[in-house]
Amino acid sequence: MSDTLTVQTHAARDSLRIPPPMAMLAELTHRCPLACPYCSNPIELTRGNEELSTEEWIGVFRQAAALGVLHLHLSGGEPAARRDLVELTQAAASLGLYTNLITSGVGLTEARIGSLADAGLEHVQLSIQGVSPEGADRISGYKGGYERKIAVAGWTTDAGIPLTLNAVCHRQNMSEIDAMIDLAIRLKARRIEVATVQFHGWAERNKAALMPTREQVERASETVTKAREKYKGVLVIDYVPADYYSSYPKACMGGWGRVGLNVTPSGRVLPCHAAETIPSLSFETVRDCSLAEIWYESDAFNAYRGEDWMPEPCRSCERKKVDFGGCRCQAMALAGNARATDPVCIRSPLREHLTRETERLSATASTDLVYRGR
Repeated sequence: MSDTLTVQTHAARDSLRIPPPMAMLAELTHRCPLACPYCSNPIELTRGNEELSTEEWIGVFRQAAALGVLHLHLSGGEPAARRDLVELTQAAASLGLYTNLITSGVGLTEARIGSLADAGLEHVQLSIQGVSPEGADRISGYKGGYERKIAVAGWTTDAGIPLTLNAVCHRQNMSEIDAMIDLAIRLKARRIEVATVQFHGWAERNKAALMPTREQVERASETVTKAREKYKGVLVIDYVPADYYSSYPKACMGGWGRVGLNVTPSGRVLPCHAAETIPSLSFETVRDCSLAEIWYESDAFNAYRGEDWMPEPCRSCERKKVDFGGCRCQAMALAGNARATDPVCIRSPLREHLTRETERLSATASTDLVYRGR
């Protein structure tokens, strides 16, 4: 379907009343030098020879721009593993897409960052696993990773590209949140995202070693609150709290099929990063369908839109337009039913069981990690 026909087709779909997506996550590759024990990529990774080609990705970007996407997040795996990263960035920028590179930093050089800046890259989101070489490299499973990240942060800001640090937190590094925020200031980052690990995919295998305690979670919230006041106007601090200690679920992805979409390395289009964990859903690929067709018409994207799919107590809840029923993938993982009330919610019949299990896991003394790919 041509871009012109796609736009015309949208105009004829008034009855759908579905707004276009604002953002797209392009998972360029699943290849990654790190072995993080909380890796959010699928258990079964896409092989390199299955990845979309340069021309295919540029075609997807063109469709995304025509569809109404504004923000393009270039991710992985490690997107720097793609030799065509600069070419892809340049193509996306030429289409008017705001480009954000989500990276571990490994595979980037000062020269390559300069080329990305020249290509129109507008933002870098750099992951950190800790505030010391020993601690950070132990978590990432990659020796020398911390030093490379520090270097990449400097090259990024020197190139005039805004920098965000992405700090994934868990029981083994939550005591470092203060230091992570201080590191963000020293590295001249404009933003830090303090995100508690999400127990999907590989992280499920490490729950006993990564589940924070209630005391850690409470202390983390206090730390973030104080730091936001201290660094107001200097550093934006986003905080993703621990789901299992919350009273209500978060509005995952801003609601299913409402704000953004993900494209996997092989071109499958998903409503969220972990959607493939729901076995009842099937997902089209950009090699067979247009983005517009998938966004507006696919069964997967329409499965949990609106309110008709909601069970009680969600259907009658005053929060249903706030959290949109919570996370479907979390409901699948914890309740065995993607249509169930997210067990994180205090109104879920499974909440009491989840609380007991969370307390049991957080009380374990295990620090042993099962690394990705080992």
